[in-house]
Amino acid sequence: MRSRSDLLETAVLGVLSSSPLHGYELRKRLSLLLGRFRAFSYGTLYPALKSLQARGLIAAAEPAAGGPTARGGKARAARRAGSDAAAPPGRVTGRRGRIVYELTAEGKEHLQSVLASSGPAAWEDESFDVRFALFAQTDADTRLRILEGRRTRLTERLEAVRESAARTFERLDEYTLELQRHGLEQVEREVRWLDGLITTERDRAARRGPHNEKERG
Repeated sequence: MRSRSDLLETAVLGVLSSSPLHGYELRKRLSLLLGRFRAFSYGTLYPALKSLQARGLIAAAEPAAGGPTARGGKARAARRAGSDAAAPPGRVTGRRGRIVYELTAEGKEHLQSVLASSGPAAWEDESFDVRFALFAQTDADTRLRILEGRRTRLTERLEAVRESAARTFERLDEYTLELQRHGLEQVEREVRWLDGLITTERDRAARRGPHNEKERG
């Protein structure tokens, strides 16, 4: 299972793959991407950004006057000129002191490597949420494997909870039973949701098949 910091870093790279962003806007995009129940604080976001910078996966970009960003050009020029003493490496303040971050070539390669993985780590509760949020950047075969793996994991969990409920039914009070029932309904609802997504992905793959065969011919 991946750590929370790994998941946050993956989410950051996924958001920055669209365009460079300063920290405040990046946090807003992360909240929109992952939902209001997964709010990120600056206390967790900036250490993640620092780690990604140290590993060369993201860099700083200074907003250009009259334009969106200089794509890190000024930051790199400053470092080449030996002006690191004026600001921490990889951190250049733009207007109103805002630091703009962008994905590096290494960051893009790392993100693609993460998005191509489809093993059990991608099926866990928190991992799945992040990976699903980045499905638009994930290839179809990987999406399908993750969805199928997630469904298998939830089905196993559902059976375990049902067996446990059957063994302890007579010893539980009405409120505990109600809570257990609520949990079962949530898992059953997600399994049905996954079934619909899997069907959609398989239908798309079936439609792509003949077209791809014609192209190869």
